[in-house]
Amino acid sequence: MIYLSPPHLNPKANFYLQEALDTNWVAPVGKNLDEFEHAICEYTQAKYALATISGTSAIHLALRLLGVKEGDYVICPSLTFVASVNPVFYQNATPILIDSEEITWNICPKYLEKALDFCKKNNKKVSAIIVVHLYGQPAQMREIKQIADFYGVPIVEDSAEALGSKYKEQYAGTLGDLGIFSFNGNKIITTSGGGMLITNTQEQREKALFLATQAKDNFAYYHHSEIGYNYRLSNVLAGLGRGQMEVLDERINKKREIFDFYVENLSLKDEKIKFQTEIKNTFSNRWLSAGLFSDNIIRDKVLENLKKNQIEARFLWKPLHIMPLFMPLFKDILFFGENNYKNTKKSISEYLFERGLCLPSGTAMTKENLEEIVEMINDEC
Repeated sequence: MIYLSPPHLNPKANFYLQEALDTNWVAPVGKNLDEFEHAICEYTQAKYALATISGTSAIHLALRLLGVKEGDYVICPSLTFVASVNPVFYQNATPILIDSEEITWNICPKYLEKALDFCKKNNKKVSAIIVVHLYGQPAQMREIKQIADFYGVPIVEDSAEALGSKYKEQYAGTLGDLGIFSFNGNKIITTSGGGMLITNTQEQREKALFLATQAKDNFAYYHHSEIGYNYRLSNVLAGLGRGQMEVLDERINKKREIFDFYVENLSLKDEKIKFQTEIKNTFSNRWLSAGLFSDNIIRDKVLENLKKNQIEARFLWKPLHIMPLFMPLFKDILFFGENNYKNTKKSISEYLFERGLCLPSGTAMTKENLEEIVEMINDEC
C-alpha cells in the first residue's frame, strides 16, 4: 500500500524516544520537550514556542490568549480542515467563513476585507483572523496583514501544514500575532500526535503554559481560579519531533521533488491537471501535492484507479460553509465569497473541492512508486 503521507522516522528520533523511556522521563516535562521547543525556535526564528498535544489545542490556546469569548466572531477560511475552526466553537464564538482565492487556494484578501467591513458596519466584534497555509503554500500575507492591521484584528497563523514554508524569507508560523504547527501522523515531521504554539512574548508563553497545564494557581495546594486544559505534549513524543528536526530540510527537499515530478509528468497533458501555484516571494514545503482536474469525472476515475491498486489519494478539504456538521447548529454562520465561479453557480472553494485531489506525497516513496502513480493517472486522462 502506498499511503498519502505516512510517517518517515529517522534513527535519531528513535534514539531520543528510547532515551526518554530508559531515563523514565515519560511525563509532560523533560529534556526532549525543552530541546524540541528550542529546535523549532532556532529553525523558524520564532521568539517562543510551547509544545502541545495537537495543533488544534494550540489554536485553542491562541484564541484564549487573544481573549476570544462568547458573542465574538472569528474569521476563518472555508477551505480547511475542521480543526482550524473547531476551537472557535470551544470558546462559544461564531466563525465567519471566507472563500479561497484561485491562485494559492488560501483565504481571499478581497472577501476578507468585505467581511471585516460588514462586521464593522453591523457592530459585530471580530476578535481574531485565522489564516491557514493550505498544503504548505503560504497565503497572500502582505495583503492579509494590511487588511488586518487596518481593522485592528490580530492574526492566528495556522501553519499546521506549513513547517518550513516561507513568505518573503520569513518562516510560516512567525508572520502573525500567534502561530501554530501540527505534528500529527501525516505531517512533514510527526510526534504521532502533537502541536506547537508560537508566541511573540515570554508573557504569552507563560500564560499558555499555565492554561495548558490545568491552570493551577501558584499555591502550595491545588487551587484553580480559571478553566485550564491538559494540553501539554509528553517528553516521550517530543523525542520523535526533536530527532526529526535534524532531517527537516531533507524532508522538505523530498516533498518538493515529488511535487515537481508530478508537475513535469502530469500538468502539461492537455491542461487536464493543474497544480497549486507557488506565488512570488513564497516557498512552499509542498506537504501534499494537490492537483486540480479539468472536471470531477476524470478526478473520480483517477481516484478509483489508484484505490484499486492500493494507492491512497484523497479529496481536497470540503469547504466548511457547506459542511452539514455546522449548519443545523450555527444558523448565523456567515460566508463571504464567490457565488458563480466560472459560471458553475459555486464558490471558488466548492469548485476546488469538486475537482481537486491530493496525491501520494510520502518522503519514503521511490522513483518507481512515482512512475507507477503517474502512469495510472495518465491512463485515466
